[in-house]
Amino acid sequence: MPEYLSPGVYVEEIEVGTKPIEGVSTSNLGIVGPTERGPTDVRLVTSALEFQRLYGNPVNGSHLAHAVRGFFDNGGRRCFMARVTSDDANPAGGTFGTLQLEALGPGAWGENVLVSITDPSQRDPANPANPNPDRFRLVLAYYTVLPATAGTADFVDPTLPGAQSNRAFVRPDALEVYDNLSALNGDANYVLRVLGGSSLVFGAWTGGQARPANTGAYVPLAGGDNGAALDLNDFAGGDQGPFTRNGVQVSWSTGLLGLERVDEVNMLVAPDEHALQGLRGAVIGQCERLRDRFAILSVAPGERVVTNIQVDPPTSFAALYWPWIQVLDPNGLERVSVPPVGHVAGIYARTDVERGVHKAPANAVVRGALELEFAVSRGMQDILNPRGVNVIRDFRSDGNGIRLWGARTMADDPSWKYVNVRRLFLFLEESIDEGTQWVVFEPNAEALWDRVKRSIESFLLTVWRNGALMGTRPDQAFYVKCDRSTMTQDDIDNGRLICYIGVAPVKPAEFVVFRIHQWALGAKTAV
Repeated sequence: MPEYLSPGVYVEEIEVGTKPIEGVSTSNLGIVGPTERGPTDVRLVTSALEFQRLYGNPVNGSHLAHAVRGFFDNGGRRCFMARVTSDDANPAGGTFGTLQLEALGPGAWGENVLVSITDPSQRDPANPANPNPDRFRLVLAYYTVLPATAGTADFVDPTLPGAQSNRAFVRPDALEVYDNLSALNGDANYVLRVLGGSSLVFGAWTGGQARPANTGAYVPLAGGDNGAALDLNDFAGGDQGPFTRNGVQVSWSTGLLGLERVDEVNMLVAPDEHALQGLRGAVIGQCERLRDRFAILSVAPGERVVTNIQVDPPTSFAALYWPWIQVLDPNGLERVSVPPVGHVAGIYARTDVERGVHKAPANAVVRGALELEFAVSRGMQDILNPRGVNVIRDFRSDGNGIRLWGARTMADDPSWKYVNVRRLFLFLEESIDEGTQWVVFEPNAEALWDRVKRSIESFLLTVWRNGALMGTRPDQAFYVKCDRSTMTQDDIDNGRLICYIGVAPVKPAEFVVFRIHQWALGAKTAV
């Protein structure tokens, strides 16, 4: 209670009624695997173009880049990316006078980063005929494959002031140009601050802070190493650091561990799950342990005999899709077969936005799919669907395109056989969990129980009105109990507040049956 120690008028703010519960997002993808280049800490990317800028092009033996593109093509908006590298891989680096540069992430790719330090375009205030001696220009050029002319004396960027255009300079796959940089901390163009936005390098000082000398030509970073072949421990990830990056001390987590620590992730994908034994189990295990995300998996490539397809292990926190699909490579020249998991995740996200998490993510066109690895007939699906394998079917002969045609989990419990039911409960549980954190350490008595009950009822009422729950009335759709019928005195004495919540989720109309019969004019209705 407030204290009133002297006469006067007191105006106070008080809280009454319920505290609102806000529904969490359900369409954020977490994806793990190797990339051409890029950082190993988890990064949020919001478009295929942003992914390519930071992580490069697809790499041989990995389907991750295609999965990310498929996710965004099919309606995805937010993807948390965890790049995987060997635990003994090393980043390339180089020292340029007082300035030290290190590739943004381990691997031999960093040796294809070329560095040029030259005079700035800014003029010397004391002598306008000369460049400003306190400033410099930094150019970073990355090539997937280094051109033969790289590093030669005439390999000069034609955009440099006063430089003559020549054929030795080949347009790089990634080019970053930073002009009028300063070595002074606090300057608007302080080099370490500016490099915080680089997709190629980190920066540090080797001793003192002075303008680095001109390189005279493009100089490659050196010492990058891919390390040994990837194993399950690399995908599992670990804690890294602390390191000094661009003048700031940072630490991060890699791989699946890094994604585990991102609470916003709702869907989890490892497109290369078939390349490594135990990876599927690690993905499913995270979803079952955290209970706030759902795994999207695929059948192994080349599996054409439907009776050989196994749903293993049984779980309600994952769904399995078959067959693989054919898409265009980034150059648009060739078709490649890829697992459909990224495209399916995009359909999940698109359905969540357009209809809601309660709508089964099925009967939706798979954007970007040109062909199926195998044609799927109704007879095949008759075998696979009851076993929990969701198929992608080609309905182009009917004018309906290639569509996702299944919405079952890998569960052996009939209560959790539908994807939308499990994901709806994940949404409800996470939303209620995050929306009732204020309850902890409040006085555990009737007034608190009533506020909790009304907060959850208000949230579930909105969920019901959005069509996610059964029933024509709220009391048919859900109930909330939080009183002495749900708690004993021992529970109360030991600080436990127990609330029972029951909801009736909608189920998809998986089998639509129209029964037609002949009806004589004037006859009574037979059914």
